[in-house]
Amino acid sequence: MSTAMLAESLSEGRVRCLSCAHECIIGRGRRGVCRVRENVDGALVSLAYGRPVSVALDPVEKKPLFHFLPGSKALSVGTLGCNFTCTFCQNYEISQCGDVDAAISGQAHVNATDLVRTAREQGALSIAYTYNEPSVTSEYAVDIAREAVSAGLFNIFVSNGYYSTALLDAILPVMDAFNIDLKSMSDDFYRRVCGGRLQPVLHAIQAIHEANRWIEVTSLLIPSLNDGEEELHAMAHFIATVSRSIPWHVSRFFPTYRMMDRPTTPVETIARAVAIGREEGLEYVYVGNVSERELASDTCCPSCGSIVIKRRGYHIDAPTGLRCPACDRRIEGVER
Repeated sequence: MSTAMLAESLSEGRVRCLSCAHECIIGRGRRGVCRVRENVDGALVSLAYGRPVSVALDPVEKKPLFHFLPGSKALSVGTLGCNFTCTFCQNYEISQCGDVDAAISGQAHVNATDLVRTAREQGALSIAYTYNEPSVTSEYAVDIAREAVSAGLFNIFVSNGYYSTALLDAILPVMDAFNIDLKSMSDDFYRRVCGGRLQPVLHAIQAIHEANRWIEVTSLLIPSLNDGEEELHAMAHFIATVSRSIPWHVSRFFPTYRMMDRPTTPVETIARAVAIGREEGLEYVYVGNVSERELASDTCCPSCGSIVIKRRGYHIDAPTGLRCPACDRRIEGVER
C-alpha cells in the first residue's frame, strides 16, 4: 500500500479522493468506485501501487497513437481497477476487479526504477500507462513518469479522461501524449452504460490540447447505442472544435462482458464514421478492429492527399517520417 497523493481529509475519519471526477468521499475501511483506493484509519491509500498485473512491450500504434513516435515501441504497464463500470469493457478481467472487499492481486512490488530500466533494456522510447484506467493509480504513474523523464523516455496516458482538476495538475507536467476514449456525446449514455458523466471528459480533452500535449481520441461504436448519424457528427464536431488535427480513431464493438446482446459493429458503420469525421473537418480519421482489406488506416496528407505513412496492421512504412513526400507539408505529431 502507498499513501495516496491526491486526497483530502474530512471530518469523522472520512477522506475525499481527488484522483478522478467522482471525487469519492470514503469512510473508514471502505473503498472508492475504483475498488483500489481505500480509507485505512483515516488515510487514503493506493492498494494497487507498485503491483502491475501486466507489463508488455507494444507498438505505440497499439495504444492507439498514430502520430506520436511512429514505429516505436512502448513499455505498457497496467494494474487493477477502473473508475468506470462500462458494460462493454474489453479489459474487464483487470478493470472490474471484483468485490469491493476482494484482495488486490498483481506482482508483489515493481518500483519505478525497475520499470524504467526494463523499458530501456527492451528498446522502448516510451512508457504507456494503459490496459486499465491509469488515473486510479495516479501516484504510481506519476512516480514512474518522473523517473522516465530523467532517463530520456516519453510517457503516454491511455485513459477514459474522467479527471479531477487535481489529477490534471499532477499528470500534465510529466505526460507527453494521451489517448482519450470519447465514448459518446450523451451524458445519459455515460451515466447508464459507464457509470460516469460526459462533461469531465470533454474538459480533459480541451485541457490536454491547451497544455500542448499530444492527444488522440478513440471512440468505440456500439450498434444502436452511440453509432447514429447525429451522434457521430456530434463527436467529430466536438473534436474538430478543439483542433482539426487531433486524430480520431473509430473502432468496432465486439460482444463482450455484460453486453453480449449487441451485434458486432458493421464495417459500413465504421466507414460512415470516417466520412463524417472528414465532413466535420477532421484531418486524420482512422479505423480500428478492421482488417486492411476492408478499410485502410494510412496517414494521408490533408493538403494533397498523398500517403505519408503506410500501415499494415501495426507495421508502418514512413520513409519521410511526418512530412508529406509529395508537397513537403509537415504532418502534425511528434517524431523521435
